[in-house]
Amino acid sequence: MYTKKSMDELGRLSGEEMQHAEKHAVIVILDDVRSMHNVGSVFRTGDAFAVEAVYLCGYTPSPPHRDIHKTALGATETVAWKHYPLNTDAVNEARLAGYKIYAVEQAQNSISLDQLAWKGEKIALVFGNEVSGVSDDILKMADGCIEIPQWGSKHSLNISVSVGVVLWEMVRKQ
Repeated sequence: MYTKKSMDELGRLSGEEMQHAEKHAVIVILDDVRSMHNVGSVFRTGDAFAVEAVYLCGYTPSPPHRDIHKTALGATETVAWKHYPLNTDAVNEARLAGYKIYAVEQAQNSISLDQLAWKGEKIALVFGNEVSGVSDDILKMADGCIEIPQWGSKHSLNISVSVGVVLWEMVRKQ
């Protein structure tokens, strides 16, 4: 028989402990993501996988906002974040800090996520707008593109799902 674990049994860090805990060398960059619910979900997933930071670009909404907090469940307090009016500024800052830039996009010559050989080096993952994807400006700046394999009739996944899939696969390989 199965019973749910209590909060104590889960052994999670407190919000303050999480702020100071060791993180994976990953920055998630959101390039003109419009949905506050997606942004909140990305924060929550970023907390779950202990990413360094989330960079919000362009018209991507920023905390504090009720709809972001509804899905983030406090993760906007445990995941470092910055907002950049220009997506290229976010990418340039990550590159200057030593991060390789990978767009998560269906693109020519992309690397299938299951073939990505990540060994824990600094990486910034750019996820694009829900309709138009990663902007052309960012694709030109990227060191590579990662594509999530798919077998169904729809051509894409929701961005918050994509973030979870990519982060899980990367952290799993560590």
